Amino acid sequence: MGARWLTNDSETKTNEDDYATIRVDNKVFITVKLTAEPQIIEVKTETGYDILKVHDKGIEVIESDCPQKICFTFGLISKPKEVIICLPLRMLIEVNGTDNSNPDSEIDAYVT
Repeated sequence: MGARWLTNDSETKTNEDDYATIRVDNKVFITVKLTAEPQIIEVKTETGYDILKVHDKGIEVIESDCPQKICFTFGLISKPKEVIICLPLRMLIEVNGTDNSNPDSEIDAYVT
């Protein structure tokens, strides 16, 4: 849930070249273009499965066999830097691209 810290701006526009990277065990499983047309992606591992749906230029989890189903709470993500995390599956979905609506959205400092 800590991934939605960068922006909550509902005016954020997505770029035509936005895509999502799906990682399992920190390895790229697949990279998919975020299209308006529906696509179904099935992610199966030894620990379970998730079914993802790409639609309306975003991606969301629509089915999972994990016990808590926390991955459903993220909903449809479509803005750059938004993520969905499924811990039992060790899966991370991140929207990549550029946020053209806010030129000041870059991180300018890190605090340790």
